Amino acid sequence: MTEDPRVAAARYRQERQSEDADAAAHPDEERASAARAVDRAAYVETALQQAIRRGDFDDLPGAGKPIPGLGENHDPDWWIRRKIESEQLSGLGPPALMLRVEDAELAERLDLLRSEAEVRDAVEDFNRRVIEARRQLLGGPPVVTSTREVDDEVAAWRARRETRAEETDAAAPPPGTRRRLWRRRDR
Repeated sequence: MTEDPRVAAARYRQERQSEDADAAAHPDEERASAARAVDRAAYVETALQQAIRRGDFDDLPGAGKPIPGLGENHDPDWWIRRKIESEQLSGLGPPALMLRVEDAELAERLDLLRSEAEVRDAVEDFNRRVIEARRQLLGGPPVVTSTREVDDEVAAWRARRETRAEETDAAAPPPGTRRRLWRRRDR
């Protein structure tokens, strides 16, 4: 693919001016700098126009659609919020907010544990982090999450576990019946 003569001419002018500037050591540096910037801008504009004519910018993702979040208020942390959403990251944020989310999901998290000792450890760890977050003076939203009573959480976990076991037993077939598995015989 041959280079467009206008691009070659712009490149030549830019190289020539930078050589002239180095050799002559212009007394008026600002004017020479401005001239180089103008030539650089002309070169870039020429390259963009050629790319548009070639169709290099056709079929780009989001073509013809509004730029998301353009009309909203200015948020200096827009890029990190967008990264968190696109990567679906979790576990990021001030301790007060993270503890609120964890507090709302604590029962479900405890139900995944298998023993009372694990439940006790998990609740004690949660309480320790709540107390730690209350002591921090880093700013951010206040910690309104309350600690949990360990024995009450263990009792609730045990009750939920027994309820699930009863539901599972009720859904199971009676002990005297067998399910027959049929196998197809090759003929």
